[in-house]
Amino acid sequence: MFDFKYQLKMLPDKSGVYLMKNSLGEVIYVGKAKILKNRVKQYFQNSKNHSSKVKAMVKNIAEFEYIVTDSEIEALILECNLIKKYRPRYNVLLKDDKHYPFIKITTNEDFPRVFVTRIRVKDGAKYFGPYPETSAVNETIELIKKIFPIRTCRKVIKENGDRIKPCLNYHINLCKAPCAGYISKDEYTQIIKELIDLLTGKGNQIVNDLRKQMNEAAENLEFEKAASLRDKVMAIDKIRERQKIILSNFENEDLINVYSDGEDWCSQVFFVRNGKIIGREHFILENNIFDNKGEIISNFIKEFYGGTAFIPKNIYVPESGELELLEEWLSSKRGAKVQIKVPKKGKKKKLLGMVEENAKITLEQFKLKLKREKEFHGNSLSELAEILELDEIPHRIEAYDISNIQGVDSVGTMVVFDEGKPKNSDYRRFRIKSIKGANDYESMREILTRRFEHGLSEIREIQERELLLSGAKFSVFPDLILMDGGKGQVNIALEVLKEYNINIPVCGMVKDDKHKTRGLVYNNKELKIKYNSKVMNLITRIQDEVHRFAITYHRSLRDKRVLHSILEDIPNVGAKRRKELLKKFGSIENIKKASYNELLSTESINEKAARSILDYFHKNK
Repeated sequence: MFDFKYQLKMLPDKSGVYLMKNSLGEVIYVGKAKILKNRVKQYFQNSKNHSSKVKAMVKNIAEFEYIVTDSEIEALILECNLIKKYRPRYNVLLKDDKHYPFIKITTNEDFPRVFVTRIRVKDGAKYFGPYPETSAVNETIELIKKIFPIRTCRKVIKENGDRIKPCLNYHINLCKAPCAGYISKDEYTQIIKELIDLLTGKGNQIVNDLRKQMNEAAENLEFEKAASLRDKVMAIDKIRERQKIILSNFENEDLINVYSDGEDWCSQVFFVRNGKIIGREHFILENNIFDNKGEIISNFIKEFYGGTAFIPKNIYVPESGELELLEEWLSSKRGAKVQIKVPKKGKKKKLLGMVEENAKITLEQFKLKLKREKEFHGNSLSELAEILELDEIPHRIEAYDISNIQGVDSVGTMVVFDEGKPKNSDYRRFRIKSIKGANDYESMREILTRRFEHGLSEIREIQERELLLSGAKFSVFPDLILMDGGKGQVNIALEVLKEYNINIPVCGMVKDDKHKTRGLVYNNKELKIKYNSKVMNLITRIQDEVHRFAITYHRSLRDKRVLHSILEDIPNVGAKRRKELLKKFGSIENIKKASYNELLSTESINEKAARSILDYFHKNK
């Protein structure tokens, strides 16, 4: 039992981070403090001054722990990292973000690659962006590939690693083939350095060198080479034009404001580059414990800029609780001075008003949409509970289906509908292990047994504090089970539930002769439901979804098996090459249509293997 009185006395007079946990050991809130003793004690004293959200959080605190740091700025950095790690429900967490794309250079590899990503992680790579226009970043990547002979494959290439035969990109001068050892690490690094210089706005030297080479080629009457160099200069100019928007050293500004309707908050960020608003993002902030605008903005800044590559020179906000600390943190991340300004009058003040108005409109639209969805799904679930005479509304529904062709590649699937909407993260797939042949009833028994055995096992581990709820996959049980089938499937489910002493109502979803959802089987009776009713709409969606999910999984296994078996007959194509062909082309038809060069550009496929593949499909048309 956690001794609050003793632990509060033991809190040090130092900076640090504290983690509030619930009875399951899950972290529900992460905070930082200049003096841990003073800050943490506030949660458990003078509750009259607390907001309703803070009171709700404190009720759920079963224990806490803390980490001491040397300074408040260290505490802030640690707080940001722990929030990313645990995603606590009462912290400011951003939702509905667009995740603008970045250009990523994998400088954490011996021979770096360059590509587009929407996720930025602390992995030692370099990120450039964000780019409000996806087309701009895609065009930039295409231009980079034309100018810089950088590899695009995903091979792990070490400086002194094994050498392999170069792919087609080497032969058409798009790669220097570090995989074959045709370029040293130092030479390759110099190419990467030039690319980084270009993306950071330092491309003058590259352009000057190319122009010099172009003029020399023209003087030597090497017009084809001169034209190629001219095209490279033009491409670099295009990239630099794109980068000016992102990286100009003046008027690089973000404007941040928030709006609350008394329950939830919406934040809005406007990006100003070169004096022009070039984009914006909005976020819905739910479950946070703050009611103060300044605290909301401070926490939003930590969450937003903790996960983005680009930090502007100036950030304008209506108010903030810890300006100096945030400025120090952002400046260290940016590598240059960052100022957070609170304008009292003038153009920036007016612009912040416009940002707040946009946040208000966005929140209203979001909640209106949410309200309509809740009403629709709520009515459907209420009607379903009424039809089945259930004591409570079935908030979580699980549906099950089996798919196979004459017992081959037999699979089972589980889909989950939460509050009437599909919850894809909880979908589960099962390969049938113990049943041979086409026995749908026993196959269903197997997947239900596995599902609830896993669930009961996880519940025991959670109770014994050996597993966190966030790491569990089967511990949450449904309020209602729907089987894709009639009385037979329902009875199998009831037998499994009875064996484990679990009481959950089970229905069967039956179809008519035209394979359309007809109604429900419950307590050995078929219930008639109006065809155009909300309940029928919900049941049809669930049945279609579980059937789609099962068919898709079965088809993927079947295709892989068929593809694998056909490829086994092709000379010079072993297990590794079959895997790479499957990974790149996905189907036999696509491999049949592939050209010699496309096959040759596939990882591990050499000229001999490519020719064997073409000859095989030519002979077996």
